[in-house]
Amino acid sequence: MSTHPRDVAGAPAEQLGEKLGVHLDPELLVLSLTHRSFAHEAGGIPTNERLEFLGDSVLGLVVTEALFRRHPSQDEGDLARMRAATVSQRALAAIARTLDLGSYVLLGKGELSTGGPDKDSILSDTLEAVIGAVFIANGLEVARVLVERLVGPTLEVAADLGAGLDWKTSIQELSADLGLGLVAYEVVGVGPDHERTFTAQAVIAGEVRGTGTGPAKKIAEQEAAAAAYGSLQAAAGRP
Repeated sequence: MSTHPRDVAGAPAEQLGEKLGVHLDPELLVLSLTHRSFAHEAGGIPTNERLEFLGDSVLGLVVTEALFRRHPSQDEGDLARMRAATVSQRALAAIARTLDLGSYVLLGKGELSTGGPDKDSILSDTLEAVIGAVFIANGLEVARVLVERLVGPTLEVAADLGAGLDWKTSIQELSADLGLGLVAYEVVGVGPDHERTFTAQAVIAGEVRGTGTGPAKKIAEQEAAAAAYGSLQAAAGRP
C-alpha cells in the first residue's frame, strides 16, 4: 500500500511554512520536501527533483542580480566566484540548518539510517526545491524576497571568501599568505549522542584564533574558522 507524503508530514510542513513566512499550498510544500528515497518506498510517488531544478535557476538569478548590483566595480570573474560561494552546496546546507530543514524533509529508511537529515547534499537540494515551490506558488518577486532574506548573510561575506564559502579553506589560504603555517582544530563534544554539542578552536601558530560551536564537528570547525578569519584579518590590518 502506498503512502501519501501529506499523511506523514502535514503539521510539521505547516510549521516550516510559518518559518519561511510565505504562503504555500500544503501539498506543494510537502512535495518540495519529498526526497526520491521516500518516494521510492512509498510506491513511486512524485519527488521534489523537478522543483529543485526550478529552484536552482531562481536562486541563481536572484543571487546573480544581487551581486551585480552590490558590486559595480567587480569584473565577471569575481562575480562568478562570489556567486559560486553563495550558492555552493555547503552554503545552502548551512542556510537549511538554520531552518531545521532536515527535520522536515521526507526520507526513506536507508537515508534516515545513514544521517540523511544532516547531509549537505540533501539539505541543499531540498532548500532549492522549497525555493522552486515558492516561485510556482507566488511568482518571482515573492521568491526574490525569500531568497535575499535567506542568503543575505552569505552575500555580505561572499566577497571576502576564498574557495566556495569554505571558511576552513579560506582561513588556511590566509594563514599561509601571512606565513603562519597550517591551521589545527581542537574539538570537544558534550551531551548525549542524540543531542551532542561540539566546540572547536582554530589554532594557528600555537594561538587560538577562533572558537565555534555546533551540532556537528564540521559545523563547529567552520564556525571556528570563520571567527579565526576575522581575527587574522583584523590583526593583519586588512579590511
